[in-house]
Amino acid sequence: MSDTAPAPRPPRRRAVVVTRLFSPEVSAASARLRALTVAFAEAGWDVEVLTTRPPTGTADVADPDGVRVRRWPVLRDAQQTVRGYVQYLSFDLPLVLRLLVVRRPDVVICEPPPTTGLVVRVVCALRRVPYVWFAADVWSDGAASAGAPGPVVRAVRAVESWVLSGARHVLSVNEGVTERLLLLGVRPETVQLVGNGVDTDVFGPDDVPEGGSQVRGAPIPEPYAAYAGTMSEWQGADVFVRGFAQVLDRLPRDARLVFLGQGSALPSIRAAADELAPGRVDFPGVVPPPVAARWQRHATCALVSIVPGQGYDFARPTKIWAATATGTPVLYAGVGAAAEQVEREALGEAVDHDASAVAEGLVRAFAAPPSDERRARLADWTREHASLRQVAREAVAGVLRAIGLPG
Repeated sequence: MSDTAPAPRPPRRRAVVVTRLFSPEVSAASARLRALTVAFAEAGWDVEVLTTRPPTGTADVADPDGVRVRRWPVLRDAQQTVRGYVQYLSFDLPLVLRLLVVRRPDVVICEPPPTTGLVVRVVCALRRVPYVWFAADVWSDGAASAGAPGPVVRAVRAVESWVLSGARHVLSVNEGVTERLLLLGVRPETVQLVGNGVDTDVFGPDDVPEGGSQVRGAPIPEPYAAYAGTMSEWQGADVFVRGFAQVLDRLPRDARLVFLGQGSALPSIRAAADELAPGRVDFPGVVPPPVAARWQRHATCALVSIVPGQGYDFARPTKIWAATATGTPVLYAGVGAAAEQVEREALGEAVDHDASAVAEGLVRAFAAPPSDERRARLADWTREHASLRQVAREAVAGVLRAIGLPG
């Protein structure tokens, strides 16, 4: 027998993910980062998430296997979202201590706002830990498009550029974001275009409930068009209510609109619905992803929009893929990359962000509901081209290469 002791196992690698949004909170960011943590765990890493406590009443969702989630109370706005710089700071200031005391990781992954990135850069420099920035958009562009004062925009851009310049690696969700990152001075060799997507295990064409969609026990009969997700000023989702009201006499007598989610523009959308189409527009509120998927499976079409000329024409909203993954075509109101993709890949129809153009699009959609064959094609295309699982795996491989580890 050999007296040689077995070689000790190398310590497991550790990743810390910093985000104000994580499941069970419903958002594209929380879904994207949950998938990323799962991919790290599947690669054999220990993963810790530093995030916030979800709003009261949020549906309970189990944390991913192999992922430890630490939650912190934060300030939220009237819509129960962490939106606004006071709310951001309620997360960022305690984050300094949270990052200092967490067991030293091999890498930290964070995403906007830039104030969170500022904390991460400073603490990671003190602890000599590389960090990765996950860029779903460019916040200084968003501040400008929202009409923020010039000094505020310049301050946000300065902080964002400084955070980006210190990142070992930057993950970008589309070509438009990559282009904006390069204009902010990010070194091209540090940027990885990973794309974006949806959880096709949740948003899929199967397990369609019978008898119409249900939320909180209230059945809504078909046909209807569904908007699912955040409603902010730059999305301009009120255009669907205004277009719908123009053609009520040309649509099926029981046709409706459904708006799932929340956002700063929700009160104005409700007011427009009450004035222009009373009793024909429903607002079920924020629902868990499986319920949102159920609504979209039954919809005649899914509604997605971005106001042109606001600095977001490069964006490709995940709302598109959440719909097509369930087999539902999209009616997109806007221009740019998303409109081009919808038309090029036959994912639905793109029209101008204009009430009259939307009205005609709704007439065409309700007149020709998608066939089973079309629904199957849309779901297959989404699984192949917009799977969040594949996006996360590619992101993890890129992070490992960036910090000098085998992928």
